[in-house]
Amino acid sequence: MKKRILFLTCLCLSMCYAGAQDLHVVFIGNSITQGVQLKDAKTEAPPAQAALFLQEQVKGTVEFRNCGRSGRTTLNFLPVTDTEFPKVLAAADELAAKKGVLLFSMMLGTNDSAVRGPLGAPVHPVSYYTNMQAIIDALLARYPKALVVLQRPTWYSPNTYNSSTYLAEGLKRLQSYLPMLDKLVENYARKCPGQVFLGDTLAFDYFKEHHLTHLIPESGQAGTFYLHPNKTGAKELGRFWAEAILRCLPDKMKK
Repeated sequence: MKKRILFLTCLCLSMCYAGAQDLHVVFIGNSITQGVQLKDAKTEAPPAQAALFLQEQVKGTVEFRNCGRSGRTTLNFLPVTDTEFPKVLAAADELAAKKGVLLFSMMLGTNDSAVRGPLGAPVHPVSYYTNMQAIIDALLARYPKALVVLQRPTWYSPNTYNSSTYLAEGLKRLQSYLPMLDKLVENYARKCPGQVFLGDTLAFDYFKEHHLTHLIPESGQAGTFYLHPNKTGAKELGRFWAEAILRCLPDKMKK
């Protein structure tokens, strides 16, 4: 009898994991996504930390690619510019060839909000919306079953001024992008329901409150500023992203 129970238990577990769907995530972003200034970005950057958290929560295997690049704006990722977008496609094609769910996690806007410096900055909110829409449309056209999660850009100190100028004007502009993300999600809910989701909404306020302990102090032209997460901050940001991604996944994928 015990052997029979053990056999049935093993069989059920085997069937459960056999039906588990793997999760493949492509992270799109800037230096924050890339993990700039972290000692070991490959393992410490927010995408790597998000993947670790997700692996604890989903039944299948989690695999990711980090397509974050320092200084990039939405313009750099536009398909027509043929700069960063081909790299995203190369990463996604590799993952799409495997069985499972393909998901894009996008956090863009920090460099768009700058007063001057990054490509196209400053980017008007309407242009930010149009650029994001062009990227999403191209991704869904190529990967019609993919999911897209739009993570809100994170807070930076109003005196941020490195090789590019951000300051209070940039921070105000950054916050004007948030309604644009909401509008994108609403519009896609009508044209392709269940594919484009609003991601994290907590990290902005979290890093504003905890910037002294979770962001790296950097010397700038307007004093010490805070922009990039340290190791602890990257782990927290990864957790915020992972929790948002988890909410977008079907229940059958979760443990």
